[in-house]
Amino acid sequence: MLQLIPPDVDMYEAWRASHVEWGPGMHEDGFGLASTDDVGTAEGFGQWVDRLNAAEDLCVCRWIVDGGEVVGGIALRFQDNDFTHRHWHVGYGVRPSARGRGVASWALDEILKLARPKGLTQVLAVCESGNVASARTIEKLGGVPAGGSYSSDVRHYWIDVGE
Repeated sequence: MLQLIPPDVDMYEAWRASHVEWGPGMHEDGFGLASTDDVGTAEGFGQWVDRLNAAEDLCVCRWIVDGGEVVGGIALRFQDNDFTHRHWHVGYGVRPSARGRGVASWALDEILKLARPKGLTQVLAVCESGNVASARTIEKLGGVPAGGSYSSDVRHYWIDVGE
């Protein structure tokens, strides 16, 4: 059964298994992982988890978990400003072995429920231009192409989060 959970130090081994599957150099969207984060040690992992959880008033990060396995990550920024309009409000990633099972659609639908109480009426979601599956996921949840001058490498979509 799929769940969204806050980053948790007790999930170190499950998260590491997901991280290893992504492979070296792969960017894991939705995890809030920076190049300066040391997730190779339990201490560094704990510091990263603490950083993510401390920022919940600005951005909520959730791990997508299925039966104790970390299958992805999703993040939602609550600010509605120039930065989020240039980048995104919501971003997600699903580990390769869990793709094609509706995990991203489920997680996106769940995280959008947190947007309205924070005052957002719509959110900007992005995906790489060549990522047809992610584009379909966003469109399935009501995403419509955003106008404006965005990078041709990335598709931008507005999603209404309702009343």
